[in-house]
Amino acid sequence: MATNQYPPIKKIAISTGGGDAPGLNAVIRAAALSAIDRGWEVYGVRDGFHGLLLPEEYPDGGFISLTRKKVSGITHLGGTILGTSNRNNPMRYPIIGMNGQIEEVDRTDEIVRGFRLHHIDALITVGGDGSLAIASVLAKKGLRLISVPKTIDNDLDKTDVTFGFDTAVSFATEALDRLHSTAASHGRVMVVEVMGRYAGWIALHSGVAGSADVILIPENPYDIHKVVAKVKERDDRGDKFTIVVVAEGATPIGGGVSVVEHEAGRAERLGGVGEKVAAEIHAISGKETRVVVLGHLLRGGSPTSFDRLTALRFGAAAVRGLEDGQAGVMVALDPPHVKYVPIEDAIGKMKMVPMNSDIVLTAIDLGITFG
Repeated sequence: MATNQYPPIKKIAISTGGGDAPGLNAVIRAAALSAIDRGWEVYGVRDGFHGLLLPEEYPDGGFISLTRKKVSGITHLGGTILGTSNRNNPMRYPIIGMNGQIEEVDRTDEIVRGFRLHHIDALITVGGDGSLAIASVLAKKGLRLISVPKTIDNDLDKTDVTFGFDTAVSFATEALDRLHSTAASHGRVMVVEVMGRYAGWIALHSGVAGSADVILIPENPYDIHKVVAKVKERDDRGDKFTIVVVAEGATPIGGGVSVVEHEAGRAERLGGVGEKVAAEIHAISGKETRVVVLGHLLRGGSPTSFDRLTALRFGAAAVRGLEDGQAGVMVALDPPHVKYVPIEDAIGKMKMVPMNSDIVLTAIDLGITFG
């Protein structure tokens, strides 16, 4: 709820945290221009909160002035001009302890003090579930802030969609389009692994749009024998190739996710499920199988017009919210409007693919199997 408890704003900061996503620069531009037009000074924090926690590592002290010139012409650019990081969570910041072992400490009080030392009146923080959890803690410690949801995975609750998702789906769909011709030419099974962590939104949307034959998502543990049955069904009717889309968080029935690594201060990194699925398909069916991991290609490049517009709307709405006295909230898309929801509500649960959704039902009607 908006209140009048805060003094007038003179200076704000913007930070971008977590994995990069197409549209981050559009948020920065919209927020900066909206704030400048209100007579506010605008600064950007380098690399998430690293600019505050490790200012000695930056020639500019970890803060940069976001002037009109600085944010000119950045809407179409991928990535973030501020830099970002999904390492060293300030709530569980890894340090070398007295015994020489890595320990995790809470440095959020330092972040709050850092903003106050820089005379920052309010913060706009852009990020996914991890960044929102950090923002929630900072808000409880008295930092005036508004969060902007960002993830290509589209798994944040309380918003219809997050920017970056449309760009990722568009690229994955184009990749599937290209793979059809080479798969058909060689009569191969092509297994395409896409990002998405523990939700299957990218795999589902790109798989349906890109005419996949099999889509494996975390919400529906798969039976590899049903996948192989689909391959055989296509072979028997003369379609000698099969396109399989696998979300990185997909799991077999009774099994767990495939993890590449787990480091202190960051979430586990998923990966490798595509190789496992391909190996099992080949072992059971004997079919020649290839794997394509799209990985960080889904994060890069210029945002689509939809993601640009969503990001611009979010950035401008964040500034309007601060002006109106909002704090401790996240901007969210509730078509056709942008609204404000408590951050606590947004991080309460992950938005998963409903297996009775229209897109899933459409996929089934098209003959796509979910294993």
